[in-house]
Amino acid sequence: MNVYRYEQNPLIAPEDVKPYHEGFEVIGAFNAGVTTYRGETIMLLRVAERPISADADCVKAPVYNHETGSLDILEFSLSDPAYDFSDSRVIRLKGDAQWVYLTSLSYLRIARSKDGRHFTVDEGAFVYPGDKLEAFGLEDARITYLDGRYYIYFTAVSPLGAGESMVSTEDFVSITRHGMIFAPENKDVAIFPEKIGGKYYALHRPVPKATGSPEIWLAESDNLLYWGNHQHLFGLREGKWDNGRIGGGAVPIKTDEGWLILYHGASKEDRYCMGAALLDLEDPSKVIGRSELPILEPEADYEVEGFFGNVVFSCGAIVEGNTIKMYYGVADTSMACAELQLDEVLESVTGKKRIS
Repeated sequence: MNVYRYEQNPLIAPEDVKPYHEGFEVIGAFNAGVTTYRGETIMLLRVAERPISADADCVKAPVYNHETGSLDILEFSLSDPAYDFSDSRVIRLKGDAQWVYLTSLSYLRIARSKDGRHFTVDEGAFVYPGDKLEAFGLEDARITYLDGRYYIYFTAVSPLGAGESMVSTEDFVSITRHGMIFAPENKDVAIFPEKIGGKYYALHRPVPKATGSPEIWLAESDNLLYWGNHQHLFGLREGKWDNGRIGGGAVPIKTDEGWLILYHGASKEDRYCMGAALLDLEDPSKVIGRSELPILEPEADYEVEGFFGNVVFSCGAIVEGNTIKMYYGVADTSMACAELQLDEVLESVTGKKRIS
């Protein structure tokens, strides 16, 4: 697989983004949804901001208060025996695997580029928490253009769990909120860019608690809001790079051989790579093939080292001819881009040379 990483990588790093909140620091600008609009490449960044603490013994947790429309900053002492602070991203009650607070708040912010390599970041937030289901923030947006609108959907995190919410826009200025479209625990939704057989389709990733694993499912809808006829699409593979968890990545890409799915997979050691699968054009519940090896894996320094290292994680790609421009988050810290050849990716899935 020929992979061309841009010389400008990382394209956007935390230091390139001015904090939206006073007294906060930006610790991540990553996992952006991607589209084109009026001659520009738009990245909808997940910007993670953390409240600065002047006291080395104090850990702060920002929580959006939907009743006041503002942030509550909760403070915890590192010496408090009731809490586990071993993971800097979260605050847990000791003896409980689940976390109770995040130490940062994420929201969505626009970055724009004329050439797809050099980006400027807009002032302020584009999509910010707005209700109790978004109290802990918004994560990992994807963007699908359908019927004259850009549909933006993202993981909404709160004490009630992590589900998938959606907004839409025509101009990347104002938004219409559509609420939560996949209830917790669910994320990694990717809506197909056109109807198939009169239906909208979406990939999603429920997280079973009693039995089962975090794997990729397919759902259909008449209106983009209410989803049903859920079908398991494909799962983990023991002994391979995607044996820990998998989920949708970029919006599905239509090719003459089928719907190309660029998905992320993590090993049991939490090393995140990108892989590919191919679905039938007329019936996306039929899997034609799947790459045995990753099409992109963490190798560059900025992919290996960071807030959470050994991660490449794409939420959006742009196809120009035979070139896939895959934008991806690196190490839960920054954004990068790599170009792959469409025919090579398809060959990795089908095992056959593509006839152009």
